[in-house]
Amino acid sequence: MTPGPDQLLEMYAAMLRVRLFEERARELYAGGRIPGFIHLSVGQEAVAVGVCAALRRDDYLLSTHRGHGHLIAKGGSLRALMAELYGKASGCCKGKGGSMHIADASVGYLGANGVLAAGCVLAPGVGLSIQMRKTDQVVVAIFGDGAANRGPFHEGVNLAALWRAPAVFVCENNRWASTTAQAVSTAGGSIAQRAAGYGIPGVTVDGNEVLAVVEAVGEAVARARRGEGPSLVEAQTIRWLGHYEGDPQLYRGKDEVAEGRGRDPVGRLRQVLEERNLLDAAHAARIEAAVKGEIDDAVAFAEASPLPDARAAFEDLFAFYPWRD
Repeated sequence: MTPGPDQLLEMYAAMLRVRLFEERARELYAGGRIPGFIHLSVGQEAVAVGVCAALRRDDYLLSTHRGHGHLIAKGGSLRALMAELYGKASGCCKGKGGSMHIADASVGYLGANGVLAAGCVLAPGVGLSIQMRKTDQVVVAIFGDGAANRGPFHEGVNLAALWRAPAVFVCENNRWASTTAQAVSTAGGSIAQRAAGYGIPGVTVDGNEVLAVVEAVGEAVARARRGEGPSLVEAQTIRWLGHYEGDPQLYRGKDEVAEGRGRDPVGRLRQVLEERNLLDAAHAARIEAAVKGEIDDAVAFAEASPLPDARAAFEDLFAFYPWRD
């Protein structure tokens, strides 16, 4: 697919929204306003926005523990997301999910997951639901390079291929499985090459180039809508921050982060827009100011929202009693 001028500007605003949200979350976490752990995606904005630009609102997305940007790109509410990070009752999961378990079915975001590759085994089931309902929706499962070395990845891709499910598997390869380098943990050269073992297309793209991501994912989505089955897209990117916020990153050199900053996905799209005379400094400043205003509003909303009532711990639960009739 080829984004038009308006969509390109929307993609730029979306990438900036992800970047600035994550940077604000980092500040709030450091200030003790956000509890628990958070895993940030600064530097990976092109994957989230490129994937979601190829989807419709009614398509489905399965995410990872590093999923704030995925939800933002899918159209999720900044207010509800920020409130969820705060653990507030007004959060998208009523304050019960936190950073690693956010979800918003209203925009087709079926959830982040703290279990690596969990989305890969959920995707065939979502695809089967689509087939049974006879719609032309598509499900995308995003996972990391570390998840590609776990059994659920292979099980999910195999099942989706057998069922010719309308699914797209997107590996957000940021080079590190927690603190283990992809270069010393993944055999076979590339993750995309594994698609051949399941008889489906596989392609590797520059995950710092949003137009490359949207083109590759767009082709895979179109194939899935035609009933031709799943595809695997490997988007190679670089995370600028640690595995988790506060990670000292003793396992990698500063040169890698410098490389990532030199290939800044937000800056690269801005350059494209400027070259096409779609964006100038004044317009860019207005977009940034608007996005910062949205984030300020989300923070204020989260700060003003109440914590969940203690009784809410007994709500939204599922209990199974096999010994009952």
